[in-house]
This record gives sequence, C-alpha cells and structure tokens, in this order.
Amino acid sequence: MEPEIIPAILVKDRKELLRRINLVKDHVKTIQIDIMDGAFVPNKTIGLQDLKKLPKTHYEFHWMVKDPVNWIKKISGNHMHLVHIETISSFDAVKKTVESVGGNLGLAINPSTPIDKLIPYLDEVQEVLIMTVHPGFSGQKYLHGMESRIKQLRKSHPHLDIEVDGGINAQTIGYAYAAGANLLAAASAIFASDDIPKAIGNLKKSARSRCRA
Repeated sequence: MEPEIIPAILVKDRKELLRRINLVKDHVKTIQIDIMDGAFVPNKTIGLQDLKKLPKTHYEFHWMVKDPVNWIKKISGNHMHLVHIETISSFDAVKKTVESVGGNLGLAINPSTPIDKLIPYLDEVQEVLIMTVHPGFSGQKYLHGMESRIKQLRKSHPHLDIEVDGGINAQTIGYAYAAGANLLAAASAIFASDDIPKAIGNLKKSARSRCRA
C-alpha cells in the first residue's frame, strides 16, 4: 500500500483549528482532528461546538473521550470515527451510532493495552490506529516497540488500513511504514514547516526510504 500522510490537529480553540485545516486541506485526502475530554486523557481540547460547519473535506475524528457515543451522534457525514478500544462498553452501540450518522468506524489502541483486545472486532472495522505515543500530550517520542503490533496486524489483515499516530517525523516515519502502516498521522512535522506541501512530500519520501520489513 502507498503511504498516505494525514495531518493531525490537536488544538484548544476553533480559530486555530480552522487555520490549520485551511493550511492542509488542498494537499491531503484526510485530516485528523484530535478531541480530548480531560477524562479519558488528562488534557482537554476543542469541544463539539467547535466542530460545526467545518470546511468541506474528509475528516477522521480521533475520539480520546470517555463516552464516545455521546460525541459521535452529533457529527454527521461520511467521516472516519476512531474510537479507543479502552472506552468501549458496547461495541454494537458504537457501531450503530457511527452508522446512524453516515460515518465509518475505526478502532484506536493505546501502547499499554494488549493488542488482543482488538481481535474480536477487526472484521467489523475499516481502520485501526496504533498509538505510537501515550495519548494526551503532543511532542512525545515515537515508541519503536509498537512496530511489532503493526507487523502482527498487517500479517493477519493484509488489506486493513493501519494508521500510526504519535512522534511521526522524517526520522521515524520509515520505521512505521516498513512495519506495515499505510496511514501516517503527523502534527509538528507538518505544521512547524514554512512550506506545508513540501513537508508532506518529504514525509512521503521518508516513508518510502526504508524497505518493508
């Protein structure tokens, strides 16, 4: 699978959210918006009121929240909803909610959560997000130990979209892609650049620079 770069936006106000969306929306297929509620993770970001009437593009909402159903049911459209396996009490309820708003369902998993927690649901989701940092804070270092999870999933589900999120930059992206991740979320590696299209292009080149393991 070809590497796809997904800009990840973690902000606390709508003005900055819109600024970042407009910086990247013409250069990528999908934009990730990180939502934290201060309960599932210590930090808190934008709320539901900030997600209304966003510029038209394809989004994936990374729900780092305690009760994802209450959030998802208020977001309509053909977007990806990445729900942490650690927050799910009823998979059927989450799946039905995502379907009711016209979206697609993906599962996210924290570094400390056993990968076996995902296994029962892999045939019912379109995507899996392997966290390569501990969620809640930006600027953390990429955890190379997560590559074994990526390899395991790629081997068992060769056509599954596998995303990584956390610490992805020109130095680390090749390891994640070589392990089998085809969706690569990056934040500062994109938004800290003065040339957004060039930064995205350089990340793609860096991903391809390592041979698949």
